[in-house]
Order: sequence, then C-alpha cells, then structure tokens
Amino acid sequence: MTVAASAHRLVAPAATSASSPAAACRVSLGFLRLGASRSLVLPAAPRICCQSINSANVLGASLTTSDDAVPQPVVLIDQESDRDATIVQLSFGDRLGALLDTMNALKDLGLDVTKGSVATELAVTQTKFHIMRSGRKVENPDMLEKIRLTIINNLLQYHPESSEKLAMGEFFGIKPPEKKVDVDVVTHIIVEDDGPKRSMLYIETADRSGLLLEIIKIIADVNIDVESAEIDTEGLVAKDKFHVSYRGAKLNSSLSQVLVNCLRYYLRRPETDEDSY
Repeated sequence: MTVAASAHRLVAPAATSASSPAAACRVSLGFLRLGASRSLVLPAAPRICCQSINSANVLGASLTTSDDAVPQPVVLIDQESDRDATIVQLSFGDRLGALLDTMNALKDLGLDVTKGSVATELAVTQTKFHIMRSGRKVENPDMLEKIRLTIINNLLQYHPESSEKLAMGEFFGIKPPEKKVDVDVVTHIIVEDDGPKRSMLYIETADRSGLLLEIIKIIADVNIDVESAEIDTEGLVAKDKFHVSYRGAKLNSSLSQVLVNCLRYYLRRPETDEDSY
C-alpha cells in the first residue's frame, strides 16, 4: 500500500556549539535539574519551559562530531506505558535536538504534547513526549505514521549526518544509507499468546515510508483486529509490536500461520513491485 507522507519539513535555526554536559542532566516541562547540588524551579507555563528546554546554552547541544562517531537514531512509539497518552521517545547519542521545534511540529499535526522530558546520561540522550489528541491517546495508524515521520524528519534537519543510518534519509531527500537492509534476510515475524483474549504479533523488517499502514492493511485483510501497536525505528530496521485478536479471542495456530505467511509475502515485495513495471 502506497502512503503519501505528510511529515513537516522544518528549517533548523543556527546551532550554538557547546560542549556536552559532563554530568547526567534531566529536564522536564516543569522542572530543570543540573547535577546533584543545583536545582531551578521553572514557571508552570509550558511556553516558558519549552524555551528553557530548547536552550543550547543550558543543555550543551553540539552538532559537531566525526563521521565514525555518529550514533544510530532510535524512535519509539509506546502505546502501553500510559493509559491515556501515546509516548514517543527519541534516543540519539549525547546530543540534543531542538525539543521546542519538535513539539511545534507535533502541534502542527493537531496533537497536544501534555508532557515532555529530556534525560542525558553518559553517551545517550533520550527525549520523551506524552501526546494526546482530543484528550485521548493517538490510535489512528495514519496519524501514528505521521508522528513517526515528522520526528525523524525533524531529527534529520538538525543532524543530517544521521541520514546514512536511517532508511528515511533517502525518503526525505537527504543522503541515503550506503548499505541498505536486505528485506529477505532481516524480516522476522513471530506470533505468540498475550493472554486468553489476544495475541502479540512482533515484526522486524527493513524500514520504509508507509510501513505501518501497510502492515495494518495486511492484518485487516485477514479479518484480524489490531487493538494497539508499538512502533520502534532503529536505524534501517523497523521493530513493531501489535496486540491482535480474532473475534474477541487470541489467534489459533492456523490463523497465526496464515497471518505470518501473508506478512512475509507482502513485506518482501517492494523491490519486486518496482521492477515489474
């Protein structure tokens, strides 16, 4: 299934170069803490707090690094940890992208960022957003894909050197990966019980635009219901989890095998489809 991505392309402001903080630091929308001995309570207004989070002077953001030191970006969309909100987490080395800019991009999609935090420790920075739409977590697969592509696009705008480590680098018109993942080699599909009324479907395959919607359509074609999904983008590979059921019950062995066979067939098609025209 072909999906037109509507990710927002953002123009990055000039970066302020500074050294990465030596000690671990943690930032949230309402509280900023540096080290163990100093703390600063910020006003509760999200706008003021976002500006503080976005400050390169406060967090020591730096874009300069050698090519062999470029970390692998990871984008995780978590639907399980919070009952009311969708959690989006971005891990990217020891450098911080613009949190404010990413939040504005999500707002442009009609989403509410109810909470955001940044944790930096050793060589890993994790940015986390709690996202809602109309007071509820985001369930629509199309919107989840837009969120994923928007965040990846925003990351690439600030760190274009990461395009070679992301399959989306080529999709967004930046430098494509030097080595692409072989779909046949990387694709792994597992179905296992997840209680008496649902099953867990785990898929690991080469990432590409529209992958989530393609998987959802394949599952629906087999008359299986998707209750929730967790999307994990690790460089060139997508690792997705789906809670699925059939008529209110977990999948039996026969239906599980049908689903696995269909997914294996369709997930291996991109190269074949392009060459067939």
